[in-house]
Amino acid sequence: MKKNGRKKWCGIILVFCMLVVNTSYAAATQKEIDNTKDKITDLQKQKEETEEQVDSLNDEKQALETDLSGLNSQLNEIVSSMNRLETEIDTKEQDIETAKQQLAAAEEQSAEQYEAMKIRIQYMYENSSTTIWEMLLESESVAEFLNRTEYASEVQQYDREMLAQYQELQQQIAEQKSSLEEELTELVALENQMQEKQTSVNSLIAETRDKINRSSAEIADAEADMESLEAKIAKMEAYEKELEIKKAKEDAARLAKIKEQEKEDTSGTTYVPADSDAYLLGAIIECEAGGEPYEGKMAVGSVIMNRVKSSYFPNTISGVIYQSGQFSPVASGRLAYRLEAGVSSSCLGAAQEVLNGSITTKCLYFRVNNGIISGTVIGNHVFY
Repeated sequence: MKKNGRKKWCGIILVFCMLVVNTSYAAATQKEIDNTKDKITDLQKQKEETEEQVDSLNDEKQALETDLSGLNSQLNEIVSSMNRLETEIDTKEQDIETAKQQLAAAEEQSAEQYEAMKIRIQYMYENSSTTIWEMLLESESVAEFLNRTEYASEVQQYDREMLAQYQELQQQIAEQKSSLEEELTELVALENQMQEKQTSVNSLIAETRDKINRSSAEIADAEADMESLEAKIAKMEAYEKELEIKKAKEDAARLAKIKEQEKEDTSGTTYVPADSDAYLLGAIIECEAGGEPYEGKMAVGSVIMNRVKSSYFPNTISGVIYQSGQFSPVASGRLAYRLEAGVSSSCLGAAQEVLNGSITTKCLYFRVNNGIISGTVIGNHVFY
């Protein structure tokens, strides 16, 4: 009987040691999984920041390209205006040249008329010895006398009128020439202003193009960083899957002990939620099952509440969630971020239902379903 007793105790001790060893291995693997998830979370955060940087740079580049398009349109308008000004300036210069020629012609005609008038006056003066009585005596009739006197008067009147006409024309042409020169001066000044504006716009265009080139280079660098981060994340996620498989195998080895824990009768255990429990529970549900169906969210919340009522785990929502080595979002900082950023209504609703007593599973554990552990599969998780 004593030998049988010894054998029994030896068997119990052996099983206990195996459980302790398996538990130690499981804890180590879980810690490695948590560390890997933390790194993945950090990388994903860096990737998100890089994506935001790329988006910001693309927005900046798009704004610069819009500015450049506006500047090019402005430059085209300036060039068109300058072309019109050059045409107007050429026309004014031609008009001024024509006015100069007309003025020279008028001055020449005025001078010729003046010289002719002087000659006629001189002739009349030199022949002034013929008195009016002599003209009367020499005339065969009164009509001839009147015609001769009237002719002399008309010649004098004609000379005066023509001289006045040429002088007036000369003045008009001079005024026209002066007006054209003023208009030309204004056009040249306007052309100079447009040239200065063109220089300024060209400078802005060159500066904007430089900014666009720098933005393009920064975008290329950021996209390269993002690709590098994506490669690292993919590598870490692959490694995490390997660890999950390893942890699943370890949990499978100690599944009997897990089932023993679940046999504990907690029906008489009550829990009075704290004011902050609903929000905290909703946050961890979103971290662990944000992309899962509502049933999966409820199951995650149920696992946490089952642990609260179990003697193998802390007896509060916060105690279970923040228990060392249990929930990777706690260690990675994702839970803290979610608490600060806010929780979705569906996750808050699932949390409140769980706290109100709606427990959808008796399991104490869950993880990504990789086919190693048998249990209740909900979405991408297996509950056991």
